[in-house]
Amino acid sequence: MLTCGTGAGERWSAAASLGTTLTLSARPTRGEVDPVLDAIGDGGRLVVAGDDAAIAAVLARLLRRERLDVEVALLPDPDSAAAAVWGLPTDPGAAVDLARDGSARPTPLVRDDHGGLVAGRHTTGPVHGEIYCGEHRVLRGDAAQVAVTPDPAGGVRVTVTGPRRLGGLRAGRVTEHAGRAVQLGCRPPVTVVRDGVPGDRPVPRRSWYRHTEDWRLVRP
Repeated sequence: MLTCGTGAGERWSAAASLGTTLTLSARPTRGEVDPVLDAIGDGGRLVVAGDDAAIAAVLARLLRRERLDVEVALLPDPDSAAAAVWGLPTDPGAAVDLARDGSARPTPLVRDDHGGLVAGRHTTGPVHGEIYCGEHRVLRGDAAQVAVTPDPAGGVRVTVTGPRRLGGLRAGRVTEHAGRAVQLGCRPPVTVVRDGVPGDRPVPRRSWYRHTEDWRLVRP
């Protein structure tokens, strides 16, 4: 079991029954994860405790090492977007039971065009521009927020929240679309928050798409 960060180690200290526990940094690096993957045989299971950014970092190593055959069980944070997307329990007892006894299922892996993965949710603040999901134009103009998540049905889901209406008294309209890819172009550039971690600099465009190969997530 990999516990990513001191907070995860404290929250999941009772999960020692799942096997050998290694404490890694909150954002696990190649040097931390790769030796663990080297020790896992074909079809082995890896338990990851941490926030969505930690989960994304581990998935990135699985992808780059071509080890998407490894089963992954998650012990997520209470507010995990990944847990919400995939219907995973966040109660410690239920999460440990699922990690130990649950079955792994092929699960869509969503990437972005800047080398990142979407474990739970990527978001932006207010944007002015265009968004396409496949051939559908989802936005042309202003939005208060854009959120991109994996789509359990397969592919990528984008949720666009429009500006508040009636002088700010009413919430903006929410539009959702799902497809194999989502493209955003905007001016001025916008910061993308990737699984809770803001990007280094604003970007004028970003794409998200389903990878050709699934990962294997232990889920209900």
